[in-house]
Order: sequence, then C-alpha cells, then structure tokens
Amino acid sequence: MTLNLRVMAPNRTVRNSEVQEIILSTNSGQIGVLPNHAPLLTALDIGIMKVRLNGQWSTMALMGGFAMMDDNQITILVNEAEEATEIDPEEAREAFQKAQTDLARVEGRKQTIEANLASKRAKARLEAINTTFSSASN
Repeated sequence: MTLNLRVMAPNRTVRNSEVQEIILSTNSGQIGVLPNHAPLLTALDIGIMKVRLNGQWSTMALMGGFAMMDDNQITILVNEAEEATEIDPEEAREAFQKAQTDLARVEGRKQTIEANLASKRAKARLEAINTTFSSASN
C-alpha cells in the first residue's frame, strides 16, 4: 500500500508521486506517516522531508508550510522546496557558513530573526544533501 504525495510551492508542483513512507519536520518535532495514517493537519518547520519508495530513501529541503493527510493522500504546501539531488553541495556549504558568520555579527532584534531564518534554511539544505549521501551508502 502507498501514499499519494503532492508537494506544492506557490509557483510549481515540486513532487507528485506514490510513496511508502514520509518523515516530516513539524513545528512540534518529526513525524512519520505511513499508509492508513489518521487524518492530520500540521504546520511544517523549515527542515527536511524523507520519502521512502521501494526501500530507497530520497530527501527534500522544505522551507516551512503545512501538511494535510486524509485517505492515503498527503498534500504539502510549502513556501519553497528543493530535492536534495538538485542542491549544489558546495553552494550549500558556503551558504551555511555565510549564514553562521552573519548570525554571529547581527545587532538588533529584526536582524537576529532574519539571520536565524537564513541559518535554518541553509542548515536544511545542507542536511538534505548530507542525509541523501549517507542513506545512499547504507
């Protein structure tokens, strides 16, 4: 049995596929979703989504949003999403290092909030590619 997964960003459908399992980063922690899961509506944090099909895991960086699950259909509405395979590892590392440097230098509440968000986004992209490479070697 599978789940029908649809991931949608404001300007495009990022993914529309059948999957066996999903692990999401919600505002209250990670959640696993299998077929026949109870109906669910949850806010998503900036983080990674892991998807399993035929024993193979793939990873995607999600930049916050919402997930709705009912009758083995899960629809994920996100601000932005990137498949791990589409992320340039070198660019992701540089963006994370820059975000960490910027975070250490900020002054003021607004700049701190913006720097924290930039750091979370950069970390999610880096985690997505690191998770993909480590799961490929298992």
